[in-house]
Amino acid sequence: MPSLLLYHLPPTPLSTTIKIRSHPKPSSLVQGSTRTPLCITCARSQDDYHATLDALNSKGRTPRKSLGQHYMLNSSINEQLADTADIRDGDVILEIGPGTGSLTNVLLDAGATVLAIEKDAHMAALVRERFADTDRLKVLQEDFMKCHIRPHLFSLLESKKAMNKESRYAKVVSNIPFNISTDVVKILLPMGDIFSEVVLLLQDETALRLVEASLRTHEYRPINIFVNFYSDPEYKFKVPRTNFFPQPNVDAAVVVFKLKQAVDYPPVSSIKSFFSMVNSAFNGKRKMLRRSLQHICTSIEIEEALRNVGLPATSRPEELTLDDFVRLHNLIVKT
Repeated sequence: MPSLLLYHLPPTPLSTTIKIRSHPKPSSLVQGSTRTPLCITCARSQDDYHATLDALNSKGRTPRKSLGQHYMLNSSINEQLADTADIRDGDVILEIGPGTGSLTNVLLDAGATVLAIEKDAHMAALVRERFADTDRLKVLQEDFMKCHIRPHLFSLLESKKAMNKESRYAKVVSNIPFNISTDVVKILLPMGDIFSEVVLLLQDETALRLVEASLRTHEYRPINIFVNFYSDPEYKFKVPRTNFFPQPNVDAAVVVFKLKQAVDYPPVSSIKSFFSMVNSAFNGKRKMLRRSLQHICTSIEIEEALRNVGLPATSRPEELTLDDFVRLHNLIVKT
């Protein structure tokens, strides 16, 4: 008798088209840019469909909505993820939510050492069993949002140095649950002391909002300031929803965040006070800054600072670039 899961799997086309976008790497947010869309057609392996089904059946599992589980059915996309991260032999990779291990397999085949963090105990056991014959995989059955990953990564990086393999920084390559994507980004991007880049498969709408949000639009939010403060983001390619099981209601996309080192962060006297000011500014998004930042200094002082930055005294938060916020902070915040 065929497994009941079979009836819930989406139709599997023989090929899928991945849309790739080419973007300039922004040093700060600008209102417009030119982009050239490209297309790549990738053959789909029929094994992906059955391998995912067999893996889930082996543990008697169905995807859990509470964990945002959507399993990748197309190994070509996993290979594109690895290629995008330029995985080399000896690289140390953090993978969040390995699921059935389809991406893990590609990373290991590329010669990487993988630290995989999986919240679902059954999936963590499955990945351990699948790759039991390798010593280049460490699986932690933990909630990434609560996991202390630094000691584990430092240990792996130090072991590479002991073997005379050059791995000063690790990388992140993950197909993460859509429902925690922004929280994951907030945790990873300030970790430029460990990671050189973060490659994530995100909901397409989220990817566009993080990378492309323009000034004077309702999509422009504090997270855009945060992303550009800590990284140079780039939208790489779109992944149609038909490549997942269960099929989500939205398409996905791959984004690369090239992390900055602390010496390359915008020059603010205090990062904590800087983001406190940015968040306060956006709490009253339609309010003028001379009103929303009055808890920092007087309206007259804010107006004077805005003029010194080269902005109108009536400026609102959605009109300021990252550099504008940096200069405003350094004028009005006393630390």
